[in-house]
Amino acid sequence: MEINLISPEQNPPLDRVFVVSIVIRSFKGRKDVEVHLYRPWWDQSEEKKYDWDLFLAQLPGQTGKDMEKSRHVVMESFTALERDIIIGYLKERYSQKLRQINSAPLQFPIPGGLVPLSMMSENENHGRIKFERIPNYTLSFPVHGFYDLSAHAPILAGEEI
Repeated sequence: MEINLISPEQNPPLDRVFVVSIVIRSFKGRKDVEVHLYRPWWDQSEEKKYDWDLFLAQLPGQTGKDMEKSRHVVMESFTALERDIIIGYLKERYSQKLRQINSAPLQFPIPGGLVPLSMMSENENHGRIKFERIPNYTLSFPVHGFYDLSAHAPILAGEEI
């Protein structure tokens, strides 16, 4: 399993800046499925403590709703400690099932209007993994993953994964 960690080029303006994704070797009949991990909920007091004008870039014509979505993109991300805890958990529990774990910092300022992973709709190709519902989940915080099966090739009969 390959682990790719990109560090911020400069000190980030807040602690909650890391996005994490995994690549699952075989998932729902598809190979090398990328799953973007995120925090599905958070304490509202944490969201209120930030001066969002410093972190978000509102473009002409964008509304407060657009900016709220971008705030959620930040709130769904992880601190360095949370990222490291998640990576340790994934290495211990899923090392044979994962091809990669990737992490990178968000780039600031965050543009308004981004759609957070928690607001992405589910259908026959797009779905979620709710890790905390899996037996023997040991993390102290919930982690969800969003995937798009249509972006990945199907596993062919007799193909080695």
